[in-house]
Amino acid sequence: MADRSVHYEAAFESLLRDRGIPYVAVDEAKKALFANARLKSFDFVVYSKKGPNLLVDVKGRSCRNRAQRAGFETWATQQDVNDLMQWEQVFGEGFKAVLMFIYWIEPPLTAGDGMFQHRDRWYMVLGVDLAEYRSRMRRRSAKWETVSLPAQEFRSLARPLDNWV
Repeated sequence: MADRSVHYEAAFESLLRDRGIPYVAVDEAKKALFANARLKSFDFVVYSKKGPNLLVDVKGRSCRNRAQRAGFETWATQQDVNDLMQWEQVFGEGFKAVLMFIYWIEPPLTAGDGMFQHRDRWYMVLGVDLAEYRSRMRRRSAKWETVSLPAQEFRSLARPLDNWV
């Protein structure tokens, strides 16, 4: 199963279960399937009725103290992007890599698309096609080897989970 000590992954898994969306949490499956892989694993394989199945890498971000930040954090490591692109190639046709940003929002102003509650926390889930992310990403930090999307690009590319499945 997903790493339940990471509340973002636990919340995402609960959302999938609650909506009856078929999935496999990769942490369990990777031991048998990808034992010799040198790539960082992703978090979930999510099966979609609307299009390709999803290789999901969950990116948990906090939006609890909005006074200190403007906009959503959209960063990932360059290695995450590179490895997830390779996983998409390994799985081949019928699979699409997605960065699924799970934002812990406290308190929510109003419940909207992509928002859900898990335990006593509110979250918003927005996914970005990895190929689109990769084509528009910008270097965030050379030292930390991170990349991100400009806010306007993120707003145009990010979609709630329901749009993917």
